[in-house]
Amino acid sequence: MTSRNERREVLRDIREAILSMIPLEAKVTRIEFEGPEIAIYTENPGAVLEDEELVRRLAKTIKKRIVIRADPKVRMDKQSAEEIIKEVVPKDAEITNITFDDVTGEVIIEAKKPGFVIGRGGATLRKILLKTLWRPQVMRTPPLRSKTAEWMLGLLYYESEKRQRFLHETGKRIHRSVISKENYVRIIALGGFKEVGRSAILLQTRESNILLDCGIKPSGTMRDEMPYFDVPEFNIDDLDAVIITHAHLDHCGSLPYLFKFGYEGPVYTTMPTRDLMALLLKDYIDVALKEGKRVPYTMREVKEALLHTITLDYGEVTDIAPDVRLTFHYAGHILGSAIAHLHIGNGLCNVTYTGDFKFGRTKLLESASCVFPRLEVLIMESTYGGRGDIMPRREETERRFLGIVKETLERGGKVLIPVLSVGRGQEIMLVLEEGIRQGVIPPVPIYIDGMVSEATALHTAYPEHLAKSIKEMMFRDQNPFLQEYFKQVTDPNMRKGIIEGGPCIIMATSGMLTGGPSVEYLEMLAEDSKSTLIFVSYQIEGTLGRRLLDMSRSNNREITIPLLKRGGKADYLTVNMHIESVEGFSGHSDRRQLFSFIKSVRPRPEKIILCHGERSKVEDLAISISRLFRIPTISPENLEVIRAR
Repeated sequence: MTSRNERREVLRDIREAILSMIPLEAKVTRIEFEGPEIAIYTENPGAVLEDEELVRRLAKTIKKRIVIRADPKVRMDKQSAEEIIKEVVPKDAEITNITFDDVTGEVIIEAKKPGFVIGRGGATLRKILLKTLWRPQVMRTPPLRSKTAEWMLGLLYYESEKRQRFLHETGKRIHRSVISKENYVRIIALGGFKEVGRSAILLQTRESNILLDCGIKPSGTMRDEMPYFDVPEFNIDDLDAVIITHAHLDHCGSLPYLFKFGYEGPVYTTMPTRDLMALLLKDYIDVALKEGKRVPYTMREVKEALLHTITLDYGEVTDIAPDVRLTFHYAGHILGSAIAHLHIGNGLCNVTYTGDFKFGRTKLLESASCVFPRLEVLIMESTYGGRGDIMPRREETERRFLGIVKETLERGGKVLIPVLSVGRGQEIMLVLEEGIRQGVIPPVPIYIDGMVSEATALHTAYPEHLAKSIKEMMFRDQNPFLQEYFKQVTDPNMRKGIIEGGPCIIMATSGMLTGGPSVEYLEMLAEDSKSTLIFVSYQIEGTLGRRLLDMSRSNNREITIPLLKRGGKADYLTVNMHIESVEGFSGHSDRRQLFSFIKSVRPRPEKIILCHGERSKVEDLAISISRLFRIPTISPENLEVIRAR
């Protein structure tokens, strides 16, 4: 570990380089590490900001991200600053809230149309900063109210002093001196290898330890729910950073568990992923408590994890350790999902971890990126990598899905669609909206239950992350998520009335029937032979959804399944309703798309490591890739260590 004196030397060298380039009239008062950024505090920020080329030269010289802040003593008083902001920003922006953070010196401007706050090339933001000396941050006001976004903003505001201390400590750790020029790269499989769930990969160099994802296994027992954190190579005290590629629990569900046992470092992710994590982790605790299940952590640890997040935009290159730089690329799996590119050492090795990704456009999202600056090792998910995992074309999938819905409604039944609250829920809403708009299915009530509504509100807050067509509809005030037939179930007592009412569509979590309102609807509809249960997502082995699906495929007769009640008491459920599975909506790449990705990825990787797939599928895929593309490909077991360099 680098000593305090060595850290001071690093900061001194950076300070000297900055002061040699910044004009004296800027009046620099201090220079601080703030996470991956170098913050320059000055009494006259205009002397720096008015010369855009100077900031670029600074960043290039010290090879760090630079942020210019006004010294607290020269900032305008808040009331006057708010008046200036409202004067400078066009009324078309429709500002809904302005919040000042004394600790960071930032003013958070929430607006329905943030583009007007930003201005052409950021001109309006610069004007606000130069006039008020408060650094503006812009947030979109969601057309649907999001309790999660409001809670997240409040948490960051009220804990800003604590967060600032964390950023300073993180900055010192990132910008420490490199001990040795000799290096290695090891990849340690902690979870999610030859299985789906509890994704976790430890990337280890001589200088640093980086954890890629930190998931749980939704169907796991107490023994195999968590990643293998007990291996000798994993030490929380040595962990430099955690990277979360997206908000699904099998990739982030163990994150608060790390903080429960003493982790105090940064968590890197995108801003939508941070907000969705807040939603899903809270829901995970709530559902587990309601069902009497063991909860491995509390909301206290969830808050700690969220306070330690550092959000990055796609394409933003960031130091996360002395020898590791991180860049996020678009993954196309769910809102905010990212492919993580890690540049290690001075060109020693470049590792790309796909997380979950979709190499193909959907109604909700664009296709995943496939071009990276450099690439030696590719770690790729393989959920649908089996020989038979060729999904039907999207048009065919939507046509079949809407056909099943129409047939069920015409015979007077109800359609129950268990959905993942994030991603699949919004995708299905878009398909149903288009089906009604085009007259394919009747405009019956579509009841949204569970976390789908809140997740949808967060989607409307980040339209720039969505597919181009959806983004354009939102910007034209034709938001497809705001149709009147989408009805939110705000009270569990509404469910009985929905079941007793006429034909309708019910979308409810969880998507694998592991808990939540979808199981309650199943119990109430199970014996209704007019109704249909439609699975639209992958059903992990061991879940109720997988058992029902397997039984329906092997047995055309009446299905009877054991259903575990609260307290561990078993009951039996007779299922007469139709059971259908519509493949093709997946946010994962199928076998054909995985091959297309490998063919398209640039540069060509030297080695491929497969993860996130059932044993038989990843083993077959590894053999096929090696043979077809002549790239060495392996499918390690959990606990295996792979030498990348």
